[in-house]
Order: sequence, then structure tokens, then C-alpha cells
Amino acid sequence: MNIVTLLPFIVLIGAMFLMTRSAKKKQAAAAQMRNDMQPGTGVRTIGGMYATVKELHDDTVLLEVAPGVHAIYAKNSIGAVLDDEEYNRIVHGDDDLNVDGAVVPDDASSLTGEGDDAADRSDDAKIDLGKKAEDEDAETTDTAAKDVAAKDVAAKDAKDDGKADGETDAK
Repeated sequence: MNIVTLLPFIVLIGAMFLMTRSAKKKQAAAAQMRNDMQPGTGVRTIGGMYATVKELHDDTVLLEVAPGVHAIYAKNSIGAVLDDEEYNRIVHGDDDLNVDGAVVPDDASSLTGEGDDAADRSDDAKIDLGKKAEDEDAETTDTAAKDVAAKDVAAKDAKDDGKADGETDAK
């Protein structure tokens, strides 16, 4: 046999080996994480529920879902073991996050480059929403157009009132 003929098979077997090895490493890390759980540890299940570990057994875990509410789960259903700080932040809403990067502000003032000065200037400079002379002229022409349209509708209604026998208003 020629080595060129065997090369595709060797590459295929090597790729399968690498894939299974990384999957086995992930499974071993997940099993180690589950074995490192202790009572009082915060966890997240694979379904996304956050709870506190109360008791550990061989294949099961007793979780406290809410104060006084306990549930038994399989150890395999634990998706992540959380450290105390992260668990308290998620479950209790503690906002003691130490963010090293830039914090995005709640308003868009930083995006316009005006900053805090924009809020101060907006109070001083009021926008005049009153009508001007041009607007009054436009309003009178709009009113005249509406009056003409109303007269056309009234004339059509008067024409439709002379119905023949058997005609109704139903459409």
C-alpha cells in the first residue's frame, strides 16, 4: 500500500481523536466541578434555575430553591457552580460589580459629545412651540379645504337618501 492512499484515513482518525479528547476533558472538568460542590454553595441548573446546595448524596443533590423550599436534583443537572459573589449578584441583585472597563451611561449625552453641559443648557433654552403668522395662514387654508370636503360628503349623503324599494343601509 502506498502512504498517499492511507493519508486521508490517518487524517480522519487524527481529527476524531482530537475531538473526542477535548470532549472528554470538558466532561472531566464538569464532573470535577460537581464533585467540588459543598453545602451552602450557589449553583445554576442546566434549566437555568439558581439555588443553594443543602445536602450532597452519591447521585443527587438537595437544593434550596427559595427559603424553605427544597428540591432533589440529579448531580448531572447542575450546570455551573457559582462563587458567592456572583451568586449574590444574580439572585439577590447585589450590584457590587467591579468593572475595569468603561461603563456605558444611561443617556446618550456622551455619544453626542456634549456631556453634562447639554442637560444644563436644555433647561435654559426653551423651544417655542407657539404658532407663527405663517402657520395661521396655513391653518386657514386647511380649514377651508376641510369645509369643502365636508360639503361634498353632505351632498353625497343627501343624494343617497333617495333610495329605491328594497334598498337598505347594510353594506
